[in-house]
Amino acid sequence: MDDFVRSGNQAVSPEVYELENKALDPEGKLWAKLAALAPWQGKVLVDLGCGSGYWLEKYRDASQVYGIEPDPDLLPLAIMRGAGKVLRGSAEHIPLEDESIDVVHARFAYFFPMENNPCDKGLAEVARVLKPGGSLVVIANNLEQGEFAGLLTSLYGPSQQEDAEFARAWWQAQGASRYTVLSSWRFEHRKDFEAVIRLEFPQEGANAWLALHPNATGLTYAYDLYHWLKPVLPIGTASAPNRGVGD
Repeated sequence: MDDFVRSGNQAVSPEVYELENKALDPEGKLWAKLAALAPWQGKVLVDLGCGSGYWLEKYRDASQVYGIEPDPDLLPLAIMRGAGKVLRGSAEHIPLEDESIDVVHARFAYFFPMENNPCDKGLAEVARVLKPGGSLVVIANNLEQGEFAGLLTSLYGPSQQEDAEFARAWWQAQGASRYTVLSSWRFEHRKDFEAVIRLEFPQEGANAWLALHPNATGLTYAYDLYHWLKPVLPIGTASAPNRGVGD
């Protein structure tokens, strides 16, 4: 599987990314919204692009959890968690049967539609494995609310906002609904916060920002959630194109 793009954060330092995961959403607002949009209790769920598998244990109420990860270096870490069944695959290559899944979550993985990367193939593959009426929920950064959004745009420039606007338009065209959740990162120790900021951002900009905020141990952080439902086919229909997938 040579068509995946290795992540620039978790693949670089799984240990530091673990600190980032632990600091994410301490208020539980994001998880409450995920559960409200597409409950997974007693259902079959896929964590698509599960990385080192940190979040797999969160889905313990599901009847079956699959972690799908393309990176051969992260895959063993996810398997060692012992939570769910972890398989090598990607958004375009999900090693599961047609219409076998109730819910798919993709957390900062693959579904970053841009003009040169519309993500149609991945959405079509998710549509294949989802049962009719099943849910895909994609978690992405919101670039309008929260301190993280300000830091991101200040260090990477206006192209970030342009990509976000394209993504929103693309998801709208697929028939997805968008929800914004304002939560936060909160770290126990300053050194952990510094390590994550330096992992996520260019060194010069990260160091300059940290010097201006010497007492910070966290940020307010907003997420965009895109909820896409696989259409339910009419009774007696053997097959039909999924109107939510670009052809």
